[in-house]
Amino acid sequence: MWIWIAVVVVAVIILGAAGFRLLGRLDGLRRAALRLQKRQADAAVLQQSAAELQEKLLDVQQRAESMQEHAVFAKK
Repeated sequence: MWIWIAVVVVAVIILGAAGFRLLGRLDGLRRAALRLQKRQADAAVLQQSAAELQEKLLDVQQRAESMQEHAVFAKK
């Protein structure tokens, strides 16, 4: 009977140690996931800014073309 109790106690200790290590790794994964979410949010902000800059660039390009056309007609 005492042998079975000792086997169960040893098994519980081993499972407890494995569970503790697993929880430590899960905490590391949680922190990594939070960093990834932050980087994704930063990337979304940068992507929005890039889209706005592209729109401004197209507007400036259209204005430059318009001014060039006005300059050509003014010379004639």
